[in-house]
Amino acid sequence: MLFVVGCGTAQNTRSGTDAPVALKNPEKLRLAVTDALSLEKLQQDYEPFRRSLEAVLGVKIEFFPVANTTAAASALQLNQVDLALAGPSEYVVIRARTNAVASIAITRPNYHSIIAVPATSAIKSLGELKGKKIALSDVGSTSGHLGPLKLLLDAGLNPKSDITTLMLGDEGSVAALKNGEADAWGGSAIDYREFLSASEFPALATSAPLPSDVLVASSHLAPEFVDNITALMVANQAQLITGLVAGESTKKYLGSQIVAAQDTDYDMIRQVYQALGQGDFIK
Repeated sequence: MLFVVGCGTAQNTRSGTDAPVALKNPEKLRLAVTDALSLEKLQQDYEPFRRSLEAVLGVKIEFFPVANTTAAASALQLNQVDLALAGPSEYVVIRARTNAVASIAITRPNYHSIIAVPATSAIKSLGELKGKKIALSDVGSTSGHLGPLKLLLDAGLNPKSDITTLMLGDEGSVAALKNGEADAWGGSAIDYREFLSASEFPALATSAPLPSDVLVASSHLAPEFVDNITALMVANQAQLITGLVAGESTKKYLGSQIVAAQDTDYDMIRQVYQALGQGDFIK
């Protein structure tokens, strides 16, 4: 499994007979972020956003630290968390295991995946990577794992049998390309620009824009309340983005926009999981 799953798949929808009682006028909202694994990290990176969100929604916002994506899903199920900020891959996992819904999507400029090879390589197309090794970042990473695999899928390659993937992290994957351990590298456009020279390691392919990050709303919240706060966040996005980029490690959101989220935008991630034989994982 790509993640250790500690909670079961949700068995009913918002309208199901076992759906939780909706809280129409919550006095506070508890906020989790799937990549901020401690209260200290939440405060360092997301305190300005928390204050902005509190001002926009007119509701007290409290941080709720979670250890990982599975813990976030469990906390949403158990009514311990009301809102969770998640990356695209994390959203797909959460959606598969809870009745939580996507509220807003936060776009990320230049959020693409790239596959590159050494300039000296004889490989000039993605199809020529069959039988070769590709160095990728972290398991489950949208830009450093799933995005590059989607490019290979679109080129007609089977990521399970046609190519060897080396999951080496950001720095390790770059090193593997440079020292010849891997025939190709796949990762984010930002990492490509930072760590690789286009003249020495030309890009074979660049993906379409990857799905946006998502603010997920618990199914314990009334649907009309979720609709209201979604509209408020979209209408006041400039204030929220200003707060979001003011954190210590949140500059990736510079130039972002907030839009209403569409679940179908994340089907490309589901397609990759299916191709990896992990379809049951996201059902």
